[in-house]
Amino acid sequence: MVAQAKKRELKEAQKRKKQLEDRCKLEESIGNAALTWSQEILPNWQSMCSSKRVRDLWWQGLPPSVRGKVWSLAIGNELNITDELYNICLVRAKEKWNAFVAPTAAAETESEDAGLSHADREASLELIKLDISRTFPNLCIFQQGGPYHDVLHSILGAYTCYRPDVGYVQGMSFIAAVLILNMDTAEAFIAFANLLNKPCQMAFYRMDHSLMLTYFAAFEVFFEENLPKLFAHFKNNNLSSDIYLIDWIFTLYSKSLPLDIACRVWDVFCRDGEEFLFRTALGILRLYEDILTHMDFIHIAQFLTRLPEYISAEKIFSSITSINMNSKNKKWAQVPLIKMNAYILN
Repeated sequence: MVAQAKKRELKEAQKRKKQLEDRCKLEESIGNAALTWSQEILPNWQSMCSSKRVRDLWWQGLPPSVRGKVWSLAIGNELNITDELYNICLVRAKEKWNAFVAPTAAAETESEDAGLSHADREASLELIKLDISRTFPNLCIFQQGGPYHDVLHSILGAYTCYRPDVGYVQGMSFIAAVLILNMDTAEAFIAFANLLNKPCQMAFYRMDHSLMLTYFAAFEVFFEENLPKLFAHFKNNNLSSDIYLIDWIFTLYSKSLPLDIACRVWDVFCRDGEEFLFRTALGILRLYEDILTHMDFIHIAQFLTRLPEYISAEKIFSSITSINMNSKNKKWAQVPLIKMNAYILN
């Protein structure tokens, strides 16, 4: 028994040593990558961002120290939002909040003139408060009293004033929170507004059902070609892609995947655009294909709307790599147009 106990201790010691060595190697790799990005790539962004070397480094995951800067550059600022505009929108939002705390006749008239009732505005503000409390609750930094609670509240409130036609939609808090973790406040707002202005995000957040159907139909083209057995199983169980895709796309996987993996998905999403969101979805389905093919409708829906907490980044990105986003010589960007024409014709 003593010999067995010593043998177990030796194995545990070897395991701990291996883990420590792996951690040191990872930290060294991240440090080297951070230097490459900060000293070589970022100063020469325009000439280097599309090179094979940079794209390969990008796929491996961005070092946390430069992630926000790279995301900001990759997302861009087509809306030409400035720090000053953010401050104006924030002041406007605070005026609205104060008006709801102590509403006046003038405030109610102003709200009606804007086309939204006081009750609607108040409900929207209450939804923001509720969502903030449910945003990454395990981190305890966005909840009431946390260091980023007011920052998140400010960005979401400012956005509702910047885009009253969109307003606040449930799920936005997760996107804003991920940006806040990687950027300063004004920079996060600029990235947030530009990110939501992308065609895919705008289609979902404005609930443009025709465009959403187009995206779902396009996704199913690639689903059937990449995973025919699972696709047939889903069809036999009458499980449509919107059941799981809506939540994944709405929050850009930040609610569905572990935060570190979600950030890596964001890395490549910022590089490749909306196509990568749907490629990631197929990667997740491929990763769990063997499990899903033995489930019925209820269990599939439950599994996909609440993915396992512990997922290997290497496994999921290996699964994503195996996904082919070409369909009969057509690329992703072309397929939605084809399917939309089909809907129109039918």
